[in-house]
Amino acid sequence: MVTEQTPLTTPEEDEPTGEPKIRATDVSVYYGDKKAIDEVSIDVHTEHVTAFIGPSGCGKSTFLRTLNRMNDTIPSARVEGTIELDGEDIYQSGMDVVQLRARVGMVFQKPNPFPKSIYENIAYGPRIHGLAQGKGELDAIVERSLQRAGLWDEVKDRIEDSGTALSGGQQQRLCIARAIAVDPEVILMDEPCSALDPIATAKIEELIDELRGRYAIVIVTHSMQQAARVSQRTAFFHLGHLVEYGHTSDIFTNPREQKTQDYITGRYG
Repeated sequence: MVTEQTPLTTPEEDEPTGEPKIRATDVSVYYGDKKAIDEVSIDVHTEHVTAFIGPSGCGKSTFLRTLNRMNDTIPSARVEGTIELDGEDIYQSGMDVVQLRARVGMVFQKPNPFPKSIYENIAYGPRIHGLAQGKGELDAIVERSLQRAGLWDEVKDRIEDSGTALSGGQQQRLCIARAIAVDPEVILMDEPCSALDPIATAKIEELIDELRGRYAIVIVTHSMQQAARVSQRTAFFHLGHLVEYGHTSDIFTNPREQKTQDYITGRYG
């Protein structure tokens, strides 16, 4: 059950100022004949961290994966509706999916560093996307990315060690640094703390707060407390439907929908 939460800002203080970074309109997702997501519409702004909450199997991770076409990797998956990144439909024919996933990075539930050195984990993306002219620029990108991910001071003396030798929390920050290294505009996080201990989780949450405003961040979380701590907007999903979307403080203290109220007070989930 969620008890008292302290919102970081009041609703009046954090109204978005510009066009949404991502606009999803009437998005439905099918796996074969099964409809997993039913006509979801949502705007995501760079100023806010947006959290997706809801019971297991409600579609929040499925919807998250539509935002960088990760569902393309599932043969039976089909997406209807439109998803626009800066006004451009990401599902249009001719969209470069590799480039799209550089712009819309993803951090998964389980840390998945490459079996390479810490340096090579970060350098890999910028190298294949041609973002660095020579080793000096690549070194700078690696250092900057690790600093932004709050990891530089912990690993700068063992940059050639394997990324898989780090602790779970460090590995997840390495994966965030790897996503940042290709200069994305959006970072999607699919339950990034579910495999981590409370101390590592707190570090990831601090990092999310520091990255807010620099990137549009969307986080799927099974923890309502985490959503209340890190996000300014919360979307509640249930059985493939978007039940309610609004200011995080409103969702947790004054939800409009009875289903939302029942979920956040622990009546089901």
